[in-house]
Amino acid sequence: MAKRTVSFASITTAAIADTSNLTDGAYCTVIQGGTSTQRVNVLEVMLGGQSASTSQPQIILLSRDSTVAVTLGSTTTVDSANSASTAALAAPAIVGNTFSGTKPQRLSGAGGHILCFSFNAYGGAARWLAKDWEEVDLIGNTQPLGELSLSAFTGTTAGAIGGHVVYEPF
Repeated sequence: MAKRTVSFASITTAAIADTSNLTDGAYCTVIQGGTSTQRVNVLEVMLGGQSASTSQPQIILLSRDSTVAVTLGSTTTVDSANSASTAALAAPAIVGNTFSGTKPQRLSGAGGHILCFSFNAYGGAARWLAKDWEEVDLIGNTQPLGELSLSAFTGTTAGAIGGHVVYEPF
């Protein structure tokens, strides 16, 4: 067990409807199991607004995906081990916000949307911290239980945000 953080220093969000391709670089991150049996727990999500405009509502969803991403591209996220003594994983989880192959798609409705973060990109912030045994998890690397995405939902006004997700692959 080795806690890791995927961070995104600054992205400009794009409102994306369920079951539509997520726009490369305009969503926070995808987390996908590194193998067909790997379990990954999400422990914390932190989002903060960075925009200069006063009215840029953000509706950010942590959701399961109906279409899983394929072939990680040149991403604007950074994935780091939380402990300096963490050994490299044999099968690391796949994280990022740019895919050169199949694009991820958020699962619609029941079973898809897990957490909703609503705030203004003009300096607003939102944070979720899991209590013990109440983590959000994924298992494997196939839809719908093997991938989570953190992305802006319909109604979001494009705005600059940054943040991170703390997760733990097993």
